[in-house]
Amino acid sequence: MHYDILIVGGGHGGAQAAIALRQAKYEGSIGVVNAEPEYPYERPPLSKDYFAGEKVFERIMIRPAAFWTERGVDMLLGMRVDAVDSSAHAVTLSDGAVISYGSMIWATGGSPRQLPVEGSNLPGMHVVRTRADVDGMLGGLDDVAEVAIVGGGYIGLEAAAVLRKMGKKVTVLEAMDRVLARVAGEPLSRFYEAEHRAHGVDVRLGVEISGIEGEDFVTGVLLADGEVIPAQMVIVGIGIVPAVAPLLAAGAAGGAGVDVDAYCRTSLPDIFAIGDCAAHANDFAGGNIMRVESVQNANDMANAVAKSLTNELTPYHAVPWFWSNQYDLRLQTVGISAGYDAAVLRGDPDTRSFSVVYLKANKVIALDCVNATKDYVQGRLFVTDGLSPTAEQLADTNVPLKELAAALMAN
Repeated sequence: MHYDILIVGGGHGGAQAAIALRQAKYEGSIGVVNAEPEYPYERPPLSKDYFAGEKVFERIMIRPAAFWTERGVDMLLGMRVDAVDSSAHAVTLSDGAVISYGSMIWATGGSPRQLPVEGSNLPGMHVVRTRADVDGMLGGLDDVAEVAIVGGGYIGLEAAAVLRKMGKKVTVLEAMDRVLARVAGEPLSRFYEAEHRAHGVDVRLGVEISGIEGEDFVTGVLLADGEVIPAQMVIVGIGIVPAVAPLLAAGAAGGAGVDVDAYCRTSLPDIFAIGDCAAHANDFAGGNIMRVESVQNANDMANAVAKSLTNELTPYHAVPWFWSNQYDLRLQTVGISAGYDAAVLRGDPDTRSFSVVYLKANKVIALDCVNATKDYVQGRLFVTDGLSPTAEQLADTNVPLKELAAALMAN
């Protein structure tokens, strides 16, 4: 087989790349190798609406199955790329088939990081990355009264919120001294800790896990201090390992991900990489090399590559944004707060509507907005233009951010 453009990965990035190519009137052949047996679907609802039973699978599909056939995009489902021969412009699939390509877009994302302790492979251990992962959890919930969640990031907290609504006893085990420590400031962390505790979640901070208890099935989580947290289900949400081994084995530059330039090109000829697995110099993180795990990043990188492949060489430049739904709280984030040197609280967390504004060298670099959509929408300009308000100006909720931005730009 041969494809003019071969896309490896059928998540948000891979699907959007194919869509954008056809929207740009690209007429060459396109093939998508997807390790899952499903047509592309949205990932964020897996720990939210889909897990809660509020959306059926068909409602989270990126496009109906017929869409891909109608647009001449071949979906090679249930297949992986095991080896890349960049000089021959060819890949070997998991079934041994060899496919040649003109250009390739690597959009594989990553696999959930596993707990490096004894018992981590016992039945009853789960991760949240694919539809099959969530279906596996839902299939066993009737026999579960107690759930332990390892990791206090967004995935873990979203799952905790859904499980509490189901009436399960939930314990969140976080190794650091606060939840969301890797992605948010302390005011936001403490707010979410309080919210989850108010909903009956046992949030444990600064804990070390020594092992998973059980013989034929999970019965609990053993902590380093000897305490056992009873659980008939354990959900692990401690990050992902970028799925780039075949590219690195083929000689691509990288390590914790595959390195790409401003145009999402890897060091291998005619191979691009996008999404969670692509390490790039992010314009909104001071040019630091990083991977951004978000739908926004995957889609915008895909759009940039599609333009480059249709004779419009386009660098990737897009402000990052994220969101999280927990209970009746909608968190919307714009920008990247890593490296901030000041955080300003805008509004009162007791009202359950507030924002945390992050600054570095007096410039706004990110906002976390809880039930504060206007701040999120209007605060975007502060990030894109690097505006420099004072802490007092940001904290004054009587002045909309749109007005503050206009005043700052006028000066």
